[in-house]
Amino acid sequence: MTNSPATPHSAPSHAQVLQDDLTFLKNATLVDGSGATPRTADLLFVGERIAEIGTLTPPSHARILDCTGLIAAPGFVDAHSHSDLQVLQGRLEKTRQGVTTEIVGNCGFSPYPMAQHAPAVQQFANGILCGHQDWGWPTASAYLEALSSAPFASVYSLIGHGSLRIEVAGNQQRPLTEPELDQMEHLLDDALSAGAIGFSTGLMYAPGSCAPQSELERLCRVVARHGKVYATHMRSYSFGLLSAVEEQLELARRTGCRLQISHLQAVGRPNWPHQAAALERIEAAAQNGVDVAFDCYPYTAGNSTLTQLVPQWALDGGLDALVLRLRDPLLRRQILDETRSSMAVPWTDVVLTSVASSKSQPLVGQSLAAIALLRRQDPAETLLDLLIEEHGEATMLTFNQSLENLRQTLTHPLSIIITDGLYVRGKSHPRLHGTFPRLLGELCRDRHWLTIEDAVHKITGKPTERFAIPHRGLLKPGCYADLTLFDPAAMDSKADYDAPETPPTGIHHIFRNGKKIELPPASPAAPEQTGGHSHA
Repeated sequence: MTNSPATPHSAPSHAQVLQDDLTFLKNATLVDGSGATPRTADLLFVGERIAEIGTLTPPSHARILDCTGLIAAPGFVDAHSHSDLQVLQGRLEKTRQGVTTEIVGNCGFSPYPMAQHAPAVQQFANGILCGHQDWGWPTASAYLEALSSAPFASVYSLIGHGSLRIEVAGNQQRPLTEPELDQMEHLLDDALSAGAIGFSTGLMYAPGSCAPQSELERLCRVVARHGKVYATHMRSYSFGLLSAVEEQLELARRTGCRLQISHLQAVGRPNWPHQAAALERIEAAAQNGVDVAFDCYPYTAGNSTLTQLVPQWALDGGLDALVLRLRDPLLRRQILDETRSSMAVPWTDVVLTSVASSKSQPLVGQSLAAIALLRRQDPAETLLDLLIEEHGEATMLTFNQSLENLRQTLTHPLSIIITDGLYVRGKSHPRLHGTFPRLLGELCRDRHWLTIEDAVHKITGKPTERFAIPHRGLLKPGCYADLTLFDPAAMDSKADYDAPETPPTGIHHIFRNGKKIELPPASPAAPEQTGGHSHA
């Protein structure tokens, strides 16, 4: 699917489309995605577009849906998704939340370009994309063409710096040669020309973690020439939060790129006071002409690969090289020392969510502190042993931030709200199943953190405007008929860290491109081993 520039579109008249589907929604409470005050209205779809909104008389041959008591919002937009592979498989976790549009390719991971170093790209990305060894596309064009057949969502892609760098130079942490940098610029330019809507970095993940600012600057200049977005998982969200923010703001100042800071937060209690300063720097940059915004998810815990806890130089060469280093006594000691000194959260707040081996499955859902106690071992030693035993293929959940800070980012005028959901072969984060129902239920209706129109704006019109996605994210004539209709009193998610697969409640109807998505009944969440956490 390409993302061509927006062009004016006028909806066809009824006479022009008598042969097409007509759908009439009556008496809906319209929250149109723009941030405007809700109002009661009728909507008419003609084919895949919205034709009219107002107080209308339904055409005699239209399908009529009475929406009394329901909010009609644009289909929700997950502007930071890692469902690059799952959107092609018809997975329903996002759809059940009301998502009709996703932006994939975040944090430096994309399933392309893959040609000369395909196995290395797969190994690098599998922990985040939850893939095997049977995926990959040689070019952006090939992947975007595949996305056009995604069954339940309109999907747009960023090209990931990590995937791009490995395709050019292999999974090596070293300065790139001039020809390699030229090749990266060329491939990035091709991807953006083909329809990728931007470029992402994952600067806490090897090999992106070793990229100097000069490398990033060259690539961001390509992004700026195309007028597209640069989204970044920064180098640090904990002890180095402020310097990481400043590095990215300086990149935007120097190159003129449109900067999107991914999942902004302050990780770890010692760093919680620094979030306000980070926001102040972002606000000041925006006031001085930098095109900057950020996104965040409505949970205090994050989710990533277990290898994130070790120094990223230890991953030079990939997982095989990591395991060899962990078995070397001198290198293991160095890795242990650096891991301990960089920990921003206690080991009790690091919970294992997936492993590769069958023998370690009983450990899923337990904290590293608890596993270490079982093994009568230091938690850092337990971490390194698990990485050896699972060949680096494990994921974790970490309890990172405070509710006060979470409210600060969710309600900030520069924020977009996302899922950042990962698929895992184990125990997922509840954000994969419940982000938007939790936002609109508990956080808006019950805690009053946001008005309903502001919250809907942050998950519809605001992200489509930010990423220049035309004709989506708003309810107005000429836009695609992407809608999520929900009962505001029942909208909620009971998914939590102990039962993350619990389906949401309150969503009655979902339309994408004017077609109603008929979902099979949700199965009750299967009982899962719990880690004893009750965090928000």
